[in-house]
Amino acid sequence: MTHPTATPPERALLVAVDSGAHDGLFPAEDSVAELAQLATTAGAEVRGRFIQRLESPSPAHYVGKGKLQELVNAIEAEQATLVLFDDELSPTQQKNLENALKVKILDRTALILDIFARRAQTREGRLQVELAQHEYLLPRLAGQWSHLERLGGGIGTRGPGETQLETDRRLIRRRIERLKDDLEAVRRHRALYRRRRSGRGVPVVALVGYTNAGKSTLMNAIAKAGVLAEGKLFATLDPTTRRIKLPSQREVLLTDTVGFIQKLPTHLVAAFRATLEELSEAALLLHVFDIGHPRAAEQAQTVDDLLEELGVTGKPVLRVGNKVDLLASHYPGPGDGSVFAGMVPGDEVVLVSAEKGWGLDLLIDRITGRLGEDMVEVRVEIPYQLPHLLHFFRSYGQVLSEKYNERGTLFHAKIPHHLKPRIEQYLVGPKRKRPAGV
Repeated sequence: MTHPTATPPERALLVAVDSGAHDGLFPAEDSVAELAQLATTAGAEVRGRFIQRLESPSPAHYVGKGKLQELVNAIEAEQATLVLFDDELSPTQQKNLENALKVKILDRTALILDIFARRAQTREGRLQVELAQHEYLLPRLAGQWSHLERLGGGIGTRGPGETQLETDRRLIRRRIERLKDDLEAVRRHRALYRRRRSGRGVPVVALVGYTNAGKSTLMNAIAKAGVLAEGKLFATLDPTTRRIKLPSQREVLLTDTVGFIQKLPTHLVAAFRATLEELSEAALLLHVFDIGHPRAAEQAQTVDDLLEELGVTGKPVLRVGNKVDLLASHYPGPGDGSVFAGMVPGDEVVLVSAEKGWGLDLLIDRITGRLGEDMVEVRVEIPYQLPHLLHFFRSYGQVLSEKYNERGTLFHAKIPHHLKPRIEQYLVGPKRKRPAGV
C-alpha cells in the first residue's frame, strides 16, 4: 500500500473589508480576486471569499463580530487551514484573529513576502526579501514569548536580565542592520557599474509594469533571454539584463524588473530599492500592461504611483499594450503597425503580442526612435592607430557612412549627445562641394 508523500495544499478563506472609498485602488471584489491569484501562486486552494461592508476595518478583529462568527463556521465547514486578509493587519488584529479562529492567519503583505521568498534566486534577491520579512516581523513579536517570561517576585521567580521577547527583538534589529549594510554594498556596486556603463554610452531600456502583464515574455521575445514566464503573479523576481542590438546597430541593455502590485508594502518597496534604482538610470521605460485586463487603467496607475514613490519621474516612457492576441477580434492584424492613444491623453501605446510575436518590429522601431532623440550627428576622422574609437562608433553610435583615406577612417554617424566630448578633437566639417567647372 502506498501513501502520498506530497504535502496537500492549504485550504484558504479570503477576507476583505469594503469601505466604499477606493482611493485609486481596485474595488473590493477585484482586489479579492487578485488576492485569490496570490493565494494560488503560493500554492493554496481557495475555499471561500468573504467581503464585509464597513466604514473602516475593526481595530480588534478587522471584521465585525457577526462576520467573525461566520468565518469560524466556514473554517469548520470547509476544513480551512488558512485565512488570508486583503489588507495589512496590525499586531493586535493578528493576535486577536489567531485566538478567535484557531488557524493560521496571514495578511496580503505576509503572502507577498512568502511568494517573494520562494522566487528569489540570487543572493541580492534573498537579502532584499529577508530584510522585508524581518521588518514585517519585528512589531509582531509581542506576545509570542509570553509563556517564557517570568512574572512576579520572590524565590524562584527572578528571571534573566532580559526576557526572551527582548532578546529576539535585539537579535532581529541586529540582523536588520546587517542586511541593510549588505544591501548598501550592493547599492554601491550597482552605482559603480552604472557609472561605468554610462561612460561607455550603452543606454538602458527598462521593462516596468504590473505583475503578470507579460514583461518576461516580452523580454524573451525581444532578447531571447530565457527568463521564466508563466501565468502567475511574480513569476520572476530577480532582475535580468540582456544586451541587444537595434536595427540601427546601436547596442542597448534591456532590463526586466520585478512586477508591481497594488497595496505593495512600503517596506517591501524600500527593501528592493537597490534593484529598482536601475530604473533611475534608464534612458527609456517600457511600461508594459495587459491590454485586455478589465482593470488595465487602474493597474497602469498603480505602476505610475509606485514609480513616483521611487522618485523615477520625468523619464521617457513608451507604453506597450501586451496580450493583444486575446483581443484578436479588435486587432486589425499582426504586423500592421497598429497604435492607439489610450492610457494617458497624448500617450502613444504600441500594441503587441509577446506570445505571438505581433507588433515587435514596430516596438523596436519606436524604441530606436525614442533613443534617437538624444543622438547628435557628427563627422569625424579617426586615425588608424586608434582602433578603440572605431569600436566606439560601431558599438555605441549609428554609422551613416564610413570611408577611408591616407590618415584614417572618415565616419558620418550619430552618437549619444553626452559622449560627443570624447571625440571633439576628431571632428571635421562636412565635405565641401567642388566648384562647377573645376
